[in-house]
Amino acid sequence: MSSSQASAPLSEVEGDKKAKSARKLSFAKLGQAFAPYGFLMPFIILFLVFQVFGFAFSLYLSFHQWNPVAGLDSMRFVGIENYTFSLEDEDFYRSLYNTIWLGLASGVSQHLVAIPMAYLLVNLGSKFRHFMTSAFFLPFITSTVAVSLIFVNMYSANVGIINKALVALANAPGLGYVFGWLNDLMPLRWLEDRLLIKPAIAFLQFWKYTGFHLVIYISGILTISKEVEEAALLDGANFRQRFWYIALPHLRPFIFFGVILTIIGSLQMFEEPFILTNGTGGIGNSGLTISMFLYKVAWEWLDMGWASAMSWLLFLIIAAVTAVQFLFFGRKGLGSHS
Repeated sequence: MSSSQASAPLSEVEGDKKAKSARKLSFAKLGQAFAPYGFLMPFIILFLVFQVFGFAFSLYLSFHQWNPVAGLDSMRFVGIENYTFSLEDEDFYRSLYNTIWLGLASGVSQHLVAIPMAYLLVNLGSKFRHFMTSAFFLPFITSTVAVSLIFVNMYSANVGIINKALVALANAPGLGYVFGWLNDLMPLRWLEDRLLIKPAIAFLQFWKYTGFHLVIYISGILTISKEVEEAALLDGANFRQRFWYIALPHLRPFIFFGVILTIIGSLQMFEEPFILTNGTGGIGNSGLTISMFLYKVAWEWLDMGWASAMSWLLFLIIAAVTAVQFLFFGRKGLGSHS
């Protein structure tokens, strides 16, 4: 056998080895490329099942009439009837009005208090600021159910601490001529009077969420350059002028963020009014919010199609309000203050 004939099988073996190593290398690279997707697969699967599918199915349901107890066979296509029925329903507009009322009463007051308070706390020093921020933030991290149940007792007509405090104020020496008229109103039935139920819910919302916005605005104020503050002080700017002309324009993106969260949270308000009204919506549905009405239609009346249509209308309302907010506080508006 010649040397050329002997070297031929050797070169073939070496070629096979190189091909195998190349294949292993390509498989290794392929594994490295797809490994991140493998780790992401649990989230992707759950997201597709519970978010994308739920999103699409709710849109599909909004064009059908369906009682889930009767099974899928009972589903009947009704077109846009659920949407037109929602827009003609009196309870839908009443619940939407209540929701907007509560959102304005509690949401606007949250920001009007949180913004100047944040600036005041920042100027009082870090030790006092940390303590007060923690105290104001505590209601936000407390269970909504627990807080609502506490407020149910506080609003009690006979044993509630709020009525007792008002009676004590009306009968206090030297103050009776100013607050004595409160005795004629006692006992105030906060959760049973259609005129008082909305202020009662709004005050709970205000107390619980003001601390959250306070933290956001303190974070925003702390990003203001010290050089700017010092220059303003050297120019003779007082506390009010520094707040109005330096802090407030700088907080514009933080206000945009906070207001958007307030709008979304207000339109989705459920736990507080549900517990305070014991799930009934109050006298004459005066405490019924749009989320409570959605719950009632879906799980008490078992009309999933109508509830889905209302949820999509609520989504469109949130999107429209957010778009308007972006026009006022968005990038173009921010550019004028940069």
